[in-house]
Amino acid sequence: RSAGDADSLHGAGYFEKKAHQSKRKPIDNRFTPGKIYVYFYKNIPTLDLDLLFPNIRTSMTQRDRLMLAVPGIGAAIPVLIKVLPNLVLLLAALLLAFNASSVIDTETLASVDVAESEARNIMPVLVASLTLVIALGGFMFKQYTQYKNKKIRFQKEVTDTLFFKNLANHASVFQMLGDIAEEEECKEMFLAYYHLLTSPIPLTADALDAKIEAWMQDKTGTAINFDIHGPLKNLAAIQAPLQPAHAPTSLLSLDSQGHCQVLPLHTARVVLDTVWDNAFSV
Repeated sequence: RSAGDADSLHGAGYFEKKAHQSKRKPIDNRFTPGKIYVYFYKNIPTLDLDLLFPNIRTSMTQRDRLMLAVPGIGAAIPVLIKVLPNLVLLLAALLLAFNASSVIDTETLASVDVAESEARNIMPVLVASLTLVIALGGFMFKQYTQYKNKKIRFQKEVTDTLFFKNLANHASVFQMLGDIAEEEECKEMFLAYYHLLTSPIPLTADALDAKIEAWMQDKTGTAINFDIHGPLKNLAAIQAPLQPAHAPTSLLSLDSQGHCQVLPLHTARVVLDTVWDNAFSV
């Protein structure tokens, strides 16, 4: 992944312009514009690919907003009904304080169990104000807590994606790709050696190629186009003398008719052991 788009790399001015066009604040120094960042991930869902870019802003979807808003509205109705007398009492006190008592009559106060004397007394007004603040404040705090918890859960999912599925970063990516390529080469050599060793009849390179492809189709249900020339070349390149002062013996050889022949397993182990023992000799 790069700090720019898929076609080119951009400088800092490009991202400042994009932020200005979207009416957002410029992104902090999470990355250096024009610099390539290489990451190696495994099994990233398609919908989470955008999260791998360093210049991505996350936001709630309409579905997430509805999941918070609809239950919040439903929970707000009982709270408002419960605090309605305190709200009317506070409103009546404010109207009396500004000499606007004609706006609300005694019958309206009585319908919500509020007496006019309470509206003129400071203590019931203070108690009503405190109750109103506690009830509404508690409700708002609960809704905010639900929002924060949802945000934390989402951030945890992002962290799991970026941390637990991250296999390598930057220079180590190329080393890992090299190791994976070498491992695949070894698997191809094992397949070629195994089928030559277990075949009851001599096999040419083309016959061995067809046999391995049929074996893979039967064992895994996957049709492949096996490249036989690379594994045969690598097997032939592994050689070592079986005895001191003897000529090197290769794991793979070809007879006069083009049939591939491999060393028996116990002899191949001697060759591999000799190669490994002298791998770091000067």
